Amino acid sequence: MAMSEGWKVWAKGISYGLESGTVNVPYALLAHYGALRLSEMEVMLLMQLLAFRQSEQSDFPSMDQLESRMGTAPGELPQVIQRLMKDGWISIDEDLDERTGIQIERYNLSGMYAKLGQHMAEQRSSVRRGTTPTQQEEAPLPSRDEQERNLFVIFEKEFARPLTPMECETISGWVDEDGYPDELILLALKEAVFAGKVHFRYIDRILLEWSRNRVKTVEDAKAYTQRFRGGMR
Repeated sequence: MAMSEGWKVWAKGISYGLESGTVNVPYALLAHYGALRLSEMEVMLLMQLLAFRQSEQSDFPSMDQLESRMGTAPGELPQVIQRLMKDGWISIDEDLDERTGIQIERYNLSGMYAKLGQHMAEQRSSVRRGTTPTQQEEAPLPSRDEQERNLFVIFEKEFARPLTPMECETISGWVDEDGYPDELILLALKEAVFAGKVHFRYIDRILLEWSRNRVKTVEDAKAYTQRFRGGMR
């Protein structure tokens, strides 16, 4: 009897799940996300955006909705969204609702489909040429995105807290806009720790000072710092 009741509960659960609808997820995303250098969290976020669009007709779910679905800590998803936008997987479109006159935003996933299509075309071209990617080719050197993630992790450990979206944007700006090498950024962080001033404004001043004095490598920075400290004596 208990078994029968259990099956009824199970059947009702399955029925409810099927009635809730299904979501179409590109097979290429599931099959090749590793080769495309996507993390599991990035893939899950893309799938959630697809789910909100297809099942709930929501093109721009709130951060609270996404965090609730994915069970992530506050402030974690903005970093993921920023990385996906930076690499061209998603974008945010702005439009004006003609009925209400309100500015609306929506996630644009066309970049994801374009990247998946390009990857599949390259795979097919490789097969036709009779070449198979070697293990070394499948494991390339860390991408710029991965290097930035490492910077985020190191900074979070040093600050003993998650970084805010603005702080993540600052690090990305140092790398992409200012062109500071990762090693130089980490040395500036080390200098800030040494000075007891572990905050982004001070680190930015260090990097700017080095840039003005043509410090481009870790060796340059160490030599400059030694000269500066020597002059202070």
